Amino acid sequence: MGEREEDDKEAWLQLRPVEPLPSQCCGAGCSPCVFDLYQRDLARWEAARASKDRSLLGGKESQSCPSKLSPETFLAFRISAVDKLTKDTYRVRFALPRNSQLGLRPGQHLILRGIIDDLEIQRAYTPISPANAEGYFEVLIKCYQTGLMSRYVESWRAGDTAFWRGPFGGFFYKPNQYGELLMLAAGTGLAPMVPILHSITDNADDETFITLVGCFKTFEGIYLKAFLQEQARFWNVRIFFVLSQFPHLTERR
Repeated sequence: MGEREEDDKEAWLQLRPVEPLPSQCCGAGCSPCVFDLYQRDLARWEAARASKDRSLLGGKESQSCPSKLSPETFLAFRISAVDKLTKDTYRVRFALPRNSQLGLRPGQHLILRGIIDDLEIQRAYTPISPANAEGYFEVLIKCYQTGLMSRYVESWRAGDTAFWRGPFGGFFYKPNQYGELLMLAAGTGLAPMVPILHSITDNADDETFITLVGCFKTFEGIYLKAFLQEQARFWNVRIFFVLSQFPHLTERR
């Protein structure tokens, strides 16, 4: 094999897609998953190498507006506000350009990418802002002491940039599809319920009856308490809180 052929082989190997690490998969069953994208890019690389045509590596990905979500490509969104709700939970607002809408349907979620110590990680989060919110979207994130993504999120400040892709999720809520919905949520598991609540109570023609049971440690630790209490004023919404901790009551004799 000549020196030129050896250099050409090395050049192609440098262009070969890198297989994702397990930490780069959020485990939420997304389609496409990062491993699906790797297999797609690998097949594209193999075809380009076989035909010796590097132009095939680019594919046909469109250069869409940054406000246009893509399940395959991470897009940058600017953080406009970080609100610390409890000692370990944050509500984060991201700006959308030109008062555009995110484009998610109630029931869908996004994938967040973070990098800690040169390790890329991905996690799934459901925006809690209304589906028709203009110019922004919000997420509810709980941080854990040993969580890698938690370290990344806790470093966020207004003006920083984070990268998201999506939408994902096969459950699409349709108005009046069901007579009643029972929602069971623990902690930040409340997040997927919020946009569906928004969708129902913002639509005067949607007569779906909702019962939400939210489980939290303490009454003070209930996330989005003011929002939930406001929602409970609607005729078709009932909300119950189940607490695992409560102050001891003084027994009266």
